[in-house]
Amino acid sequence: MQLEALPPAGKGDAALGANRRGEGDTTEDQLFRGTLLLRQPARGHRAGTDAVLLAAAAPGEARHILDLGASTGMVGLQVAKGRPESRAMLLERDPAMAALARHNIAANGLADRVSCREADAFALGREKDLREAFDLVLTNPPYFTRGRGRASPDAGRRAAHELDGDLDGWLRNAATVLAPGGGIVMIHRADSLGDVLAAMARRFGGLTLRFIHPRAAEPAHRLLVSGIKGSRQGLTILPPLVLFEGDRPTALSAALHDGLALLPMRPGQHQAQQG
Repeated sequence: MQLEALPPAGKGDAALGANRRGEGDTTEDQLFRGTLLLRQPARGHRAGTDAVLLAAAAPGEARHILDLGASTGMVGLQVAKGRPESRAMLLERDPAMAALARHNIAANGLADRVSCREADAFALGREKDLREAFDLVLTNPPYFTRGRGRASPDAGRRAAHELDGDLDGWLRNAATVLAPGGGIVMIHRADSLGDVLAAMARRFGGLTLRFIHPRAAEPAHRLLVSGIKGSRQGLTILPPLVLFEGDRPTALSAALHDGLALLPMRPGQHQAQQG
């Protein structure tokens, strides 16, 4: 997978595969040096750097994983692929994206350990069989509230970028499916730090933050945050990740996009680990 020459400006910016084959309105991309196949829309919302970083930040000990708001499934599939003993569920409410996610599960030979479920992230409390069923939730929620600001003309981007509720409701529902002591990792806009901390702190402790900067001299544009359900530990801020030096990706950024590094979100594990 390659970074673009310029840093991603939005959640749907593509992180392109080394090879791409088009089929009508979709493409089938070979990501992470060809180790993950992903069929996704040719236009509109596509897997990008946000998904790469979220997958890399997943703690290695998780065994029952939920990719909440999975779209075509890149995050959950990449994490499950690297943890043969794990099981994962891709939860996506859009039937078209869920269909692509199911295709991607089969294409990557993961049907025995990965499933896809169509459900609304704001109604997880009604999914009784999912209550406290996971020890890890990974989520890249829409960054904007529907009706606020300028909407994208592309329906797929609108669906991926705009919340029908609010971040607090999204995380409240996420907490219902986490077992006590389970963890959550989320990527969001850095300028939403106040809302992120307020919503996370109501349900999770041991919060850990890592800011993502396009370049060293530029403000952070993304934020990775992790927390533990029921923990009373305090806040930790990890060293930032810088994506580019000029127009070239940093060594760590390139390794993350190639699937050759992890991005731990635990204190004492600040350096990337080769995967």
